[in-house]
Amino acid sequence: MSPEKTSKRQERRAQIQRRQQQQRLIVIGLIVLGAALVVLAMVWPQLNPPDTITVTPAALPNPDGLSLGDANATVVIDVFEDFQCPACQLFTERIETLVIQNLVAPGKARYVFHNYPFLDGDGAGNGGESDRAANASMCANEQGKFWEMHHTIYANWNGENQGAFSAPRLQAMAKSIGLDMDAFNACFDANKYEEDIQADFELGKNMGVSGTPTVFVNGERVGQPGKIATYEEIAQAVEQALNK
Repeated sequence: MSPEKTSKRQERRAQIQRRQQQQRLIVIGLIVLGAALVVLAMVWPQLNPPDTITVTPAALPNPDGLSLGDANATVVIDVFEDFQCPACQLFTERIETLVIQNLVAPGKARYVFHNYPFLDGDGAGNGGESDRAANASMCANEQGKFWEMHHTIYANWNGENQGAFSAPRLQAMAKSIGLDMDAFNACFDANKYEEDIQADFELGKNMGVSGTPTVFVNGERVGQPGKIATYEEIAQAVEQALNK
């Protein structure tokens, strides 16, 4: 074989080897990039807490802790929710507003919120996002701003167990609604209202709650299990209770 042919074959082999090495580097780079994106997706919610998002409910009727409306109303609407629950967010945005506006504000019923953190906990403060959000809401309630925190938590929801309700994010939400952060942090870190949350959780279980949101009017369940109670169903139940 002539030296010229040998040289060409060697050059060809070298070119193939360079291309293979480049392809390997590209594959490795894509794997590293993919892994980095996965890590970023997991840690981004903690690194990027809400800064100035403030959702303040307008003209809420007679807020008193976790309830709204006339304390002497003969009809009581009890609602059990998990702040992580997507159906609860939907209920809050589309149905709760109508209930408060048309049934609570006119004095027909009193509206009572109950924490039911079942998606990643049992109400016993196990550190999951559902329990942490419930804890934060109760610490806000200690400063008379439960409903502001309630609205802000739902406004910052981004899915179940996605880091939306990490401690730094919940603390940022508390700051955004003007809470005394020293008092809030002390309350939040101590999980001060664990027993109250657990009591609501047990109450819900005893009333037959198995998912959220679940609505009762004067102790009677509204709507079908597994489905969100509609405004019309709640309004009808309230009217029936008023006419008894």
